[in-house]
Amino acid sequence: MGNFLIYGSYGYTGQLIVEHALSEGLHPILAGRNKKKLRVQAEKHNLEYRAFALHETEKLDAVLQGVEAVLHCAGPFAHTFRQMAEACLRTKRHYVDISGEIPGFEALAAMDAQAKEAGIMLLPGAGFDVVPSDCLAAHLKRRLPTATNFRLFLRGVGAGVSRGTAKSAIENMHRQGTIRRNGELVQVPPAWNVRERDFGRGYTKVVSVGWGDVSTAYYSTGIPNIEAYFAMSASAINFMRSMRMIGPLLYNRVMKSILKSLVPIFLQGPKEAGRKNARAIFIGEAGDQNGGRVVSKLITPEGYTCTALTTVEIMKRILRREYKTGFQTPSLAYEADFIMQFNGVKREDLL
Repeated sequence: MGNFLIYGSYGYTGQLIVEHALSEGLHPILAGRNKKKLRVQAEKHNLEYRAFALHETEKLDAVLQGVEAVLHCAGPFAHTFRQMAEACLRTKRHYVDISGEIPGFEALAAMDAQAKEAGIMLLPGAGFDVVPSDCLAAHLKRRLPTATNFRLFLRGVGAGVSRGTAKSAIENMHRQGTIRRNGELVQVPPAWNVRERDFGRGYTKVVSVGWGDVSTAYYSTGIPNIEAYFAMSASAINFMRSMRMIGPLLYNRVMKSILKSLVPIFLQGPKEAGRKNARAIFIGEAGDQNGGRVVSKLITPEGYTCTALTTVEIMKRILRREYKTGFQTPSLAYEADFIMQFNGVKREDLL
């Protein structure tokens, strides 16, 4: 069995992945730009490390020659995914990332033919974004093969966000919302649609968001109309609506840099106790043109814990040569029930 590289291993999510990989008997090579942080992490876990920036093409390619696959954890992914993915194509190494960003998914999907020619798999969204929801979409399609529309509703209970997640959100705050209509991605205003959904304890407000499944669920299921919603408070929804007016004032490099500089001051990432007690609730509903409708509910561990579980399992499978070449989504590569193997995951068909 070969080995794999984790680029961005010393970030909050990367550290969780490294620790879980070790518990599964794996010894990944750690990588990233910051040599000091890498050395500390590598010495702590007795692992090898490689320090380099993504623009150091020769060094990047040389490092990739020594592994079977890359788990790319360095965001904001809008600035990093392409360099790593193109390096994987050049060196014929599998590419996996933990992004949830639609533009990245679409760009990688466009590399499908190149990946097949290189004999490698391109699998973005291998963490909480979008493994659970992608598997749920595939499950609903299995239940209703004639489905023409899919709506995803998500509620997080407990925990919080990491610095990397916050920085990625800041980097993408200039983007409008996104839905899929008749197979095409359509831009919509922030908080374009507000609905109510019962996650099990009464109805709560949910607001439209550009969750990754607007991209990936289309490739996984062929369903042409897709929307995603996130449970939020009324004040948060009002803030999103205000972004329609004040957003353009923030869409510049200087303001983004200022906001990113504040992230380390206010965010450390969820504590272990918080992660253990937190969970995520997904509800998916699919319908067809004849009035058919199916609804299923999925409960998983909170996002960062879920990401560590799913990414390590995917890397284990790749190292066992269990993969499909070309651009893949989690459910295309590993089927709709992939998410069901992990502790704390429950699925229920509601309708």
